[in-house]
Amino acid sequence: MTLDHGGETMPESGPHRPYKAPLFRKITFVGLGLINGSIARDVRRLGLAERLVGTARRTETLDQACALGLVDEATPNAAAAVRDADLVVLGVPVGVSGEAARAVAPGLSADAIVTDVGSVKGKVIELVAPYLDMRRFVPGHPVAGTEKSGPAAAIERLFENRWCILTPHSATDAAATERVATLWRALGSNVELMEPAHHDKVLAITSHLPHLLAFNIVNTADDLEGVLKGEVLKYAAGGFTDFTRIAASDPTMWRDVFLHNKVAVLEVIGRYIEDLIALQRAIRWDESDALFERFESAQAIRREVVRAGQAYKRVPSARYHRVNDRRQLSRNLV
Repeated sequence: MTLDHGGETMPESGPHRPYKAPLFRKITFVGLGLINGSIARDVRRLGLAERLVGTARRTETLDQACALGLVDEATPNAAAAVRDADLVVLGVPVGVSGEAARAVAPGLSADAIVTDVGSVKGKVIELVAPYLDMRRFVPGHPVAGTEKSGPAAAIERLFENRWCILTPHSATDAAATERVATLWRALGSNVELMEPAHHDKVLAITSHLPHLLAFNIVNTADDLEGVLKGEVLKYAAGGFTDFTRIAASDPTMWRDVFLHNKVAVLEVIGRYIEDLIALQRAIRWDESDALFERFESAQAIRREVVRAGQAYKRVPSARYHRVNDRRQLSRNLV
């Protein structure tokens, strides 16, 4: 079903469709941070794969992932890690996607499916294309996460009732796309297909710009003169605290996001500046009606976001997960 906004909803989305487990014999995670670690936790919990293997550059990361039970084994040798895998998940910063693809390419079997979890899609496709069989590459983006990073940040049920957007390349095999979509549905996600360029425009406004604003406002506060800066930090209210939470996100990941989605991001920054100038003018000239209308409009949009189930909620503890096994949990949007 083609939607007016440019996406296509996959059939039977959501967490309630029954599955025959395991869906995969071996899944290899390239990168073992929040997203890949959370996928691994739920894949293990649900029995969706027979064997989980991880690979990363740092020995400490590999040791921690094994100690946490995220994977059955881990190795810094990416080609060895993907050998005999029927699914490989690239969970690395966008800027090193090509390097990761090149590292795994020698070990990939002919029928292995490769997917990724980056929040930029057009550039990822461009970077991996020289090294992968694009018929077996399914670009993906789970729209979920927290500001934390590393294997210890992985949590269960992170993807329940969240969107996962898949942006197949023109050469991507439909059966490969459906297998990846099936995995995401099993994890509780609603799956939607979207053109890569359209995805990057949508995420530039819904995710990338808010992060840029958060980074900037926190740094602006840090630039204030001594006494005032101390009072800002001391009396930080909810709004500023929310900004600091977002600004705590992984600097490497977000640097790569902005550098590799620059066209879309610069476009929305331009639109934002125009709107900000309009608000500046309304404040200067005491245009109360204009201010009220803008704020009322924003309030209505917030209600729609909450109604759609996309509002941020604090991550429950591990104990809460265990006690409330059937409840909808961990609804963090990035």
